[in-house]
Amino acid sequence: MVSAPTLDAVNGRAVIDPASYADWDNLLDRFDSIRSLSPVVRVEGVEDVHRPFWLVTGYDEVMEVSKDNTTYLNNPQTVVFSLNEGIAFAKAMTGGSEHMVASLVTFDAPIHMKYRKLTQEWFMPKNLKTIEDEIRAIAERTVDRMLAAGPDIDFVKQVSGPYPLHVVMQILGVPEEDEPRMLMLTQQMFGGQDEDLNRSGMAAMTPEQITQLVAGAVKDFEAYFAGITAEKRANPTSDVASTIANSVVDGAPLNDRDMMGYYIILAAAGHDTTSASTAGAMMALAHDPDQFARVKADRSLLAGIVEEAIRWTSPVQHFMRTVAEDTQLGGQDLKQGDWLMINYVAANHDPAQFDDPRRFDAARSPNRHLAFGAGAHQCLGLHLARMEMRMLFEVLLDRIESVEPAGEARRSTSTFVGGLKSLPLRITPA
Repeated sequence: MVSAPTLDAVNGRAVIDPASYADWDNLLDRFDSIRSLSPVVRVEGVEDVHRPFWLVTGYDEVMEVSKDNTTYLNNPQTVVFSLNEGIAFAKAMTGGSEHMVASLVTFDAPIHMKYRKLTQEWFMPKNLKTIEDEIRAIAERTVDRMLAAGPDIDFVKQVSGPYPLHVVMQILGVPEEDEPRMLMLTQQMFGGQDEDLNRSGMAAMTPEQITQLVAGAVKDFEAYFAGITAEKRANPTSDVASTIANSVVDGAPLNDRDMMGYYIILAAAGHDTTSASTAGAMMALAHDPDQFARVKADRSLLAGIVEEAIRWTSPVQHFMRTVAEDTQLGGQDLKQGDWLMINYVAANHDPAQFDDPRRFDAARSPNRHLAFGAGAHQCLGLHLARMEMRMLFEVLLDRIESVEPAGEARRSTSTFVGGLKSLPLRITPA
């Protein structure tokens, strides 16, 4: 029997090291090298540190896993790579589940679709058109503040960070004065591996202390949204928070854990990811004045800018799946219970699918990227994300004449949700 291709210790550690994802070009070089060995490789477990898993870097294989929700499950093992200490802590906190938060991201069929349908219509283009004016107004105010602060700005801190946060908080019915609290909590949950973002002294913490910090953020979220739930049940409005608070599944209201998971995933996933893609698009345009001039003159190119930015940045960098039954993937034999990482960064930079994948190409067609996932678990908010980005760039292109780099851009240190954490730019108003 031929043994499965297995990563050496150096590459195995790098794949799960948050610092690797801040060193983007070297990370892509590493994935190219791994993919050339095999699109599906074994990463051996390190005793008392982490479980063994399969790393999936090929586009076709990541697509196959994403669309086959019978063979590849979101339960029972965690859907985000975690060290053994973190998994043990989550199980202790939840009474046995490896998922700190129960949400659409962790559910399998049939419960997943029941919960997805609760808000699916709300996030469809027809309904989102009803809030277009509100989102455009947020974009205008964001650009107002940017221009007032210029000409030299940090685009992440002044535009791409606060803009999608404000949009998603409006959708959830969170008052503007509570947004800094929500930002802090989401950064502790999803940007927690980056010391600059969480500002928590996490660099000196043990893995267990980090997990406890994340658990504290979850509890704070739950307490906050318990108040939102009470308010939306007493005085329902048209926002998505009212939909969640008053939803019924199988004849009964959502239990507290599932309801809080719904709020948390919308609050957290709804802004960090869009922020990363927006910053990526702006960085690409700042480095390519000709492309900036073309899209400024021809707004029909804007859809391509948005889509390419989402592929190019791949803000959700991976998910984990559990193999439900013995199967084959990418020529490898997988066994029931095996854990695997589908890496979207690697898949969205697979040269077998994307010509010259590291080049930002607004005219790329087709552009069937996997940044939103695929199949039943495809991102619920993909239409909202595209609309937010399009509206912001429409305003930006109207109100600035040119943009250029004003310093070194820096990426966040995170294995899960990643992107630029700093983007110094010089803006020339129109």
